[in-house]
Amino acid sequence: MPPDGDQGEPRAASPAGPDGPNARMSLARTAPDAHPLPDAAVAVSGLNKTYKRRKGADKRALVDFDLTIRRGELFGLLGPNGAGKSTLINILAQLVNKTSGNVKVWGFDLDREPRQVAAAIGVVPQELNIDPFFTPYELLDLQSGLYGVPRKERRIDELLAAVGLAEQREVYARQLSGGMRRRLMVAKAMVHSPPVLVLDEPTAGVDVELRQQLWANVRALNRAGTTVLLTTHYLEEAEELCDRIAIIGDGRLVACDTTEALLARLDHKEIIFTLAADLASPPAALAPFNPELQGPRRLKLHYHPSRTQMGEILSAVQGADLQIADLSTLETDLEDIFLQLTRAAREATVRQDPRR
Repeated sequence: MPPDGDQGEPRAASPAGPDGPNARMSLARTAPDAHPLPDAAVAVSGLNKTYKRRKGADKRALVDFDLTIRRGELFGLLGPNGAGKSTLINILAQLVNKTSGNVKVWGFDLDREPRQVAAAIGVVPQELNIDPFFTPYELLDLQSGLYGVPRKERRIDELLAAVGLAEQREVYARQLSGGMRRRLMVAKAMVHSPPVLVLDEPTAGVDVELRQQLWANVRALNRAGTTVLLTTHYLEEAEELCDRIAIIGDGRLVACDTTEALLARLDHKEIIFTLAADLASPPAALAPFNPELQGPRRLKLHYHPSRTQMGEILSAVQGADLQIADLSTLETDLEDIFLQLTRAAREATVRQDPRR
């Protein structure tokens, strides 16, 4: 959301409408001669967005932001509140004007081809915006009409089946559960067959079972060829779903890499030994591993995998005459990476501009 005192500079009108992009745009994926398949589903370079405030300093929501999402990826965008995620999505959806920079969606330039960009992207916002007096079928039929999809080319029943709402086809939206409404929002964003789907915090506030169902829907869409951009606060969600992840902080790209490569960045592991006998204090020989005694028979050691081999640790423990009953290791998770990188980015930003 824009900062207080700013209206987000909305465009005068959405490029989608009865005279807007129609189903022919969705066929671009199967018509290479008309529009070759791009390598990048989304390409952003030098993107800046500054919100003008009536009082106080202007807010720089995006600063020289570069990002490329490859065709067919399931891509995660992570960042704390106010990092710039929603601003980026709103620019892609043409709800907010950028200050400067270049944006392309499915090979179409946002400045020169706004209608084609609108046809190439579907956005599922955080908020539920469903008319409670319409049935799912009626809502999707109306949305198809707004995007100019000819009646004979509308895939309403197919979409309802894909999100598990075939049986609720004629049920008023107000009678649907929260999870069903979330899935209906996904179907609504897909009526014009966009090759790029943006999911903005799709599982915020939903229970674990529903989250698993939504994950399954997202994976199915991605397997069918849809490029998915997912923003989320649930780090385990990004770790579970995404091929690559970008982390944004204070409007800047902090990191962008595969999930595995990001996890490997934090060169720290922990190993916990369950001992066969009580221990009063950690042996001095284990001091290089910063030992922690978590109970009379539970000893935690810290080490850097890049510098220490597991065999060295086991030898040191055996050399200290400790009898091992069991052991387990604690792997780095995405939350550790996220906190480390965003903290470093924040400190760098403050050094550059102490007013922020």
